[in-house]
Amino acid sequence: MGTSERDLEAHVPEGNTTGGTTAGTTTDGPTGPYGTATPRTGTPGATAPASGAAAPPRTLAEDLRTRDDSSLAALLRARPDLLSPVPGDVGLLATRAGTRASVVRALERLDKFALQTAEALAVAPDPATYDMLRALMTGDEGAPATEAALPDAVRVLREQALVWGADDRLRLVRTARELLAPSATHPSPTGLGPTVAEATTGMSPTRLQGILAAVGLSTTHDPVSAVHALTSLFTDRSRMDALLDHAPSEALTVLDRLVWGPPYGEVSSDPTPPVRWLRDHGLLLPTSARTVVLPREAALHLRAGRTHHTTEPSPPQLVTASAHAQKMVDLTAAGQAFTALSTVEDLLKEWDRGGPAVLRSGGLSVRDLKRTAAAMDLPEPTAAFWLELAYAAGLLASDGEADERYAPTPAYDEWLDLPPQDRWSRLAATWLRGTRTAGLIGSQDAKGRTLSALGPDLDRSSAPEVRRRVLALLADLPEGTAPDPESVLARLHWERPQRGATGELRTRVALWTLAEAEQLGVTGRGALSAHGRALASLPAPGPAGTTTTTGGSPTEAGTTTITGSSPAEAGTPTTAWNSPTAVPNAPTESGTPHPPSVAQAPTESEAAAAALRAAVLLAPLIPEPLDHVLLQADLTAVAPGPLQRPLAAMLSVLADVESRGGATVYRFTPGSVRRALDSGQAAADLHAFLSAHSRTPVPQPLSYLIDDVARRHGHLRVGAATAYVRCDDDAVLGEILADKRSAGLGLRRLAPTVLAARTDPATLLDGLRSMGFAPAAESAAGDVLITRADAHRTPARTAPAPVPEGPHVPDETLLGAALHAIRAGDMAANAVRKPVAFASASASGPASGEAGAAVPGALPRTSSAETLATVQAAAMTGSALWIGYVNADGAASQRVIAPVRVEGGFVTAYDHTADQVKTYPLHRITGVAELADDPA
Repeated sequence: MGTSERDLEAHVPEGNTTGGTTAGTTTDGPTGPYGTATPRTGTPGATAPASGAAAPPRTLAEDLRTRDDSSLAALLRARPDLLSPVPGDVGLLATRAGTRASVVRALERLDKFALQTAEALAVAPDPATYDMLRALMTGDEGAPATEAALPDAVRVLREQALVWGADDRLRLVRTARELLAPSATHPSPTGLGPTVAEATTGMSPTRLQGILAAVGLSTTHDPVSAVHALTSLFTDRSRMDALLDHAPSEALTVLDRLVWGPPYGEVSSDPTPPVRWLRDHGLLLPTSARTVVLPREAALHLRAGRTHHTTEPSPPQLVTASAHAQKMVDLTAAGQAFTALSTVEDLLKEWDRGGPAVLRSGGLSVRDLKRTAAAMDLPEPTAAFWLELAYAAGLLASDGEADERYAPTPAYDEWLDLPPQDRWSRLAATWLRGTRTAGLIGSQDAKGRTLSALGPDLDRSSAPEVRRRVLALLADLPEGTAPDPESVLARLHWERPQRGATGELRTRVALWTLAEAEQLGVTGRGALSAHGRALASLPAPGPAGTTTTTGGSPTEAGTTTITGSSPAEAGTPTTAWNSPTAVPNAPTESGTPHPPSVAQAPTESEAAAAALRAAVLLAPLIPEPLDHVLLQADLTAVAPGPLQRPLAAMLSVLADVESRGGATVYRFTPGSVRRALDSGQAAADLHAFLSAHSRTPVPQPLSYLIDDVARRHGHLRVGAATAYVRCDDDAVLGEILADKRSAGLGLRRLAPTVLAARTDPATLLDGLRSMGFAPAAESAAGDVLITRADAHRTPARTAPAPVPEGPHVPDETLLGAALHAIRAGDMAANAVRKPVAFASASASGPASGEAGAAVPGALPRTSSAETLATVQAAAMTGSALWIGYVNADGAASQRVIAPVRVEGGFVTAYDHTADQVKTYPLHRITGVAELADDPA
């Protein structure tokens, strides 16, 4: 294997690093956070080997090599990016696990307490013992809950290859230490500053001697000895207490302001006496001419040995906002679900004949969004959410024409033919797994551009994981319980304590999830519905979900808190979740835990099955469509519930929707009646339709309206000359010519009953209708043209695919194959080989047969004759060989093979690396070497 790895920690032996003592040895010295700990008994995790046992791992690669398959599988499951592509051996796996991008991704997925543990290790010596870590996390006063949860946090860090080594030599991966350790440009969340050794780098020996003299230590001209003496003083509790007892009270006040961070402070050229005293005694060390810093060792003493002001070993509890009967929750959610279906149908019906134009940069303009929201009587953010949902479900797309516009897709018509529960499950499943985030509409991207509805750059790969986790938290609560949103955010922040823009986005997506789930009918009155639970594949609350009341009885307390975990049998706090699909630190089948961020998302088949279960639960709750309306004397009709589709379609042509809600109000106008007549209906048909579908008598004003419009409908006929108007009553044509509003139509009389126009027939029809007439279009044969609302559809479109958040969690098949490849490659890379004789490559090269030591990590090089002879001998003896091989693409690799047959310029052998029989051309084998020990 080559030696070009970026993280030398993966391959450099531990003995080549500094900052630690030999494993298994103890030395006498000062006690405290950085003091040498005495041997422990009964500590969790890996321990130092006994005398005569195998030596402890010196590198991360050696540590990973000692792990069993279940442990490596847990690592690859928790950090799936390590499998892109599959590493060739354990050494490459260790190298990849130490790269900055992979470590950053792993740190971002730690919960709050595991991250605090890693931060403590980052400020501890390297290596550190478990006792040192425990002292840094619990302090002098101790913290039973923190101490009980610490072994699990160390185990999580170790299983994710962020920490390696036995408990007496814990090492944080070098990249993680660089990311978490405090520095002037990158402050640590612990609030600690640099060590004495780091802060005094470059300080003059004279200045160091002055500090030693001021604190009563022997002076020395050796800077290393001086720094060691000062460090020993700051880590000795008794001597440090004695030093601070002589400090001025004002100096202690200055230390109190710096102790929990930030540790840096500015001073003037002539500091005050308290600051001067601290600086002279080394409690404030200069980092520049105007800046001083509190050394880490001194800060830890002032903190009573703790790295964090407050540790959080367990997640915050969810607080109950309200509680309802589950049946009421389900009915409310079902009503919202039906409203969601009606909203999407009405929205796409608005665009049935072609929607707004597509912006040049993609998306919907702000003006068109406002117009659509006003037409639907919805707030703009809500209208944007439904548009994005329809687009993500493949019901809406651009038509791809020259003047590109939005329109429903053919899939929309198929969706309309589905039962209501199936239509809802498709929308809800799309929302749950979709990455398009409607809440971002109207905000600006990194370049200052406004994000538009249906436009690009709205995908956020973390959105599905946040939605699933929010629903999982709701599922942990007792049935019918709605949590306080702030407690949900606090819980999510504990599980993913991300800072900056990423953490802010996660918080916003969680709030949007709670609102969108309510609008969509996944929740009802803030609580998770039964069909919403089935949609997310979440179980019903188990016995672990217990209700506790703060301040005594429920009547005495103002707030009820819900715990998502139960105490362990031994009485120590644990972190347990009820949900198997998004359970932080829940054991997998192999017994190894993983954080909630790496819980595997459902496959397409699992999501389809969950949607089917949700539809079955929702079906009985959706109201049956009605076949009637209530006609009223004020020319309105009230639909007291959802209408059957044929009735709703006809009524939408005959009347205009005036208001929506639990009941829809339709209003009949001359224009709406004319629209029905234009579609081919006769007055008798309209009367019969209303009589058949009204539970109340047809009001007389409505009958008069229909008859009056029908009597005038078609009295005028418009055709194409450019356009003409004809009418049997020449007085009507005279009235039109006399009307000033007809001036723009360019009308002139051709005959007593015919007018010609300079406009096209459509414009002429609209102009005459605006003047109060009811013209009808006619064909070249003189027949009335029936106008129907022909739907405009886009070509077949594929719904936009969600953008994944990094590599998918591997399934068991991929894990098994990857582990086998890694183990086999590691065996080939580390097989013990006999010395290789290098063949002469050219006349100027080494003489043929001249023996030379094999270059570590290099492919073997032998002549063709030697290769053939060695392979034939191995085939006869059944021994294994180490070969160098170059494939047809020119990629070189090393393999361990057991030759079976050699003929025709090919060798057929069992490849230990691939675990299968393969055939290799002999001319592509660069060289062979016998193994000292046959792995077979």
